[in-house]
Amino acid sequence: MSMKTIIVWYRNDLRIHDHPALATAVADAEHVIPVFVLNDSLLSGARASSNRNRFLIESLEDLKKSLVGIGGNLVIRHGDAEAELLKLATETNAEAVYYTADYTTYAINRDRTVKKTLAVQAVSFRSFPGRLAVSSLDKLATKAGNPHKVFTPFWKNWQQIIRRDIAAMPASISLPSDITIGAVPSIEDWTKPEELSPDVLHGGETNGRERLKAWLQDGLHNYHESTNDMAADTTSRLSSYLHFGCLSAREIETMLPAGLGASAWHRQLAWREFYHYVIYKFPDNTTQEFQERFRKLKWDDNAYYLNAWKTGKTGYPVVDAAMRQLLQQGWMHNRARLIVGSFLTKDLWIDWRLGELHFMQLLIDGDQANNNGNWQWIASVGVDPAPVFRRLYNPTTQQLNYDPTGDYVRTYVPELKNVPDKYLSQPWSMSVELQNEIGCIIGQDYPAPIVDHKKARLETLDRFRATAVIS
Repeated sequence: MSMKTIIVWYRNDLRIHDHPALATAVADAEHVIPVFVLNDSLLSGARASSNRNRFLIESLEDLKKSLVGIGGNLVIRHGDAEAELLKLATETNAEAVYYTADYTTYAINRDRTVKKTLAVQAVSFRSFPGRLAVSSLDKLATKAGNPHKVFTPFWKNWQQIIRRDIAAMPASISLPSDITIGAVPSIEDWTKPEELSPDVLHGGETNGRERLKAWLQDGLHNYHESTNDMAADTTSRLSSYLHFGCLSAREIETMLPAGLGASAWHRQLAWREFYHYVIYKFPDNTTQEFQERFRKLKWDDNAYYLNAWKTGKTGYPVVDAAMRQLLQQGWMHNRARLIVGSFLTKDLWIDWRLGELHFMQLLIDGDQANNNGNWQWIASVGVDPAPVFRRLYNPTTQQLNYDPTGDYVRTYVPELKNVPDKYLSQPWSMSVELQNEIGCIIGQDYPAPIVDHKKARLETLDRFRATAVIS
């Protein structure tokens, strides 16, 4: 029996293409009310980000335009989700709220509260897939029935899971006639100008689909060869659109051609889902190391080191270039994320959680599951473990391997633009005469290294060894 009115609660699924909750609501009801609830704690809490808030608002504006284009609109409410959804359901006599399932502890707890609140008024609360390519993370387990803790077996298993069909985009939506729409907030209301990166991608499904189309045509086929070339910048940059659900991971899967490039990129998509799976199965990872034996590690508290890292003034060119890219673009190349993560935790011996927080405050693709997973991975304390030395990167070698021309470093660290190639990965090794000649005095125009990598490496190995022995 069809219903009269269904609310579709939008969260991080800001699109109209391949949206199972929206498509089913349109099929099930006479009227559909798409709604987004603005919540102060998410928009201005400790882990909030002006960059991400701007991307969110741009995405909401784009979604509203798309919904209006098919006869609907995006209703905006402000406050706690459970109170606002109950109020909206009561005002409109809505019989159900449909939503896209999410897997973080915060989302699961919030949804439980919403369900209880709506049940008081007999409003049903129904979840749909759409966040990930795989419809249910509960279908994934080892042969023994345990959660996966290593990526490769997860990847093999993940590929075998039968996928859902793509949800059709609704041809039209009918809103109840007397509903108050509310306004998408202005960017000025939810951002601090001093925190905004100047050179960022803009949000929204329209922008995301344009970038996806260009990527599939021009970038994907060489991805397996060029993904680590930091200067070439040939990654897809679709991560922020996936985070906000402006694009559907499942729909993208159906667009991937055969070939090594597409296969390599599909594997990266699986890494994204692996970390969502891990945070779902092991929610304590949000605050502590997955590997219990490394919860005893005692991190140093060096504000000078942390600030030098954040501002791109460590004296290691590839580290500084990456951190300045983050400040400028609200984004960072994936190889660069690994380099700066290794440097913070293993050269400076600073807690990975401080790196994770800094990233969350700046990244437009800042995603709790992926950010946490990547930081624990590079700090050697998370799932998918490997010997510590394997993820203890020499920044000089990394620069030579992944920015051999020096174009990446020179783009973001212009004070090194005249340094000859042979010295660019170790500018401190230039003679004083050469420094004077090219106008780049180490310790004055560009910092000397704040730590000695060789010494730091040995100390890190000792600390991990000692902790492992103690445990």
